Amino acid sequence: MIDFCILGSGIAGSTIANLLSKKYSVHLFDKARGPGGRSSNKKFKNNLIFDHGVQYISPKSELFSKYIKKLYKNKILKIWENNHLDFTYEKKPISNKFIGTKANNDLVKYNLKGIKKSFTSPISKIYFNNYFWEITLKDNSTHQFKFLILTCPFPQLKKLAKNYLDKKILKLKVNMEPNITVMVAFKNQKELPISSIKFDDDILAWAANENSKKRFRSNINLWTLQATLKWSKKKINKYKIDKSVMNQLIKRFIKLTGIEKNKLIFKKIHGWKYSYNYKKTPYLSLWNKKYNLGVCGDWLNGPKVENAWLSANDLAKKIK
Repeated sequence: MIDFCILGSGIAGSTIANLLSKKYSVHLFDKARGPGGRSSNKKFKNNLIFDHGVQYISPKSELFSKYIKKLYKNKILKIWENNHLDFTYEKKPISNKFIGTKANNDLVKYNLKGIKKSFTSPISKIYFNNYFWEITLKDNSTHQFKFLILTCPFPQLKKLAKNYLDKKILKLKVNMEPNITVMVAFKNQKELPISSIKFDDDILAWAANENSKKRFRSNINLWTLQATLKWSKKKINKYKIDKSVMNQLIKRFIKLTGIEKNKLIFKKIHGWKYSYNYKKTPYLSLWNKKYNLGVCGDWLNGPKVENAWLSANDLAKKIK
């Protein structure tokens, strides 16, 4: 029997999988087609890709900075250079923006090397029988493990594991915020000396020039657009059926940048219903010895990649 089942292949899931695999056998499951969670990407064609979730990493803590520098030295990550424009004029300290050398799920792929993993494997049920965990997939197949680690967002965690979580955990006031992202491509565009733009706007919050990450060379210009939180809250339950949501965001981008509308050749929308949690909970991670159950994820202590990584490291220490 394999020791650990880990649900979720995002930063938290891949990090805890990597740490535990040094001592235990591990099998990771994810409902998506590939690894990354919110750090995953979408392919336009050939090697042209969008980072439609996590845009970059700017480490703050000493521990995480040391880890990121190691990945930078090993060329897993690189620095996203060029001009990052901020029309909100927020006063923030200047720090390096690290991105994946090939894509922003490079960190996750690095963590999961050599680890057994199953994608397009959504979980329908979990059950602890006093000796081991039984995991049932949507295809009705079952798998047994000694321990279970959950890295899903709080609303999904409560639904899946409510019978195994303390009441004080179930009663936590966690407000998962949504995010709407639109990916666009424009033909016959010159290379722009702009990496990203932060807008002072009620609809469009941010835009990233994917070409500026220097992963490919093309006269097709790729942009990833992210909506404001306020607008995302209004539209998150409508964007799949209401095409005007995507078109409004694109229209605002064209208006604010002056890019020619008739050069638009591709557009796609994606919504993250449970994208992040701004406020910290009293916990960095959770470990329940009674059920051999662990929980980690950024929602426990903040909205950044760093928060997910720190949560996973904290859980690994509790297990050991």
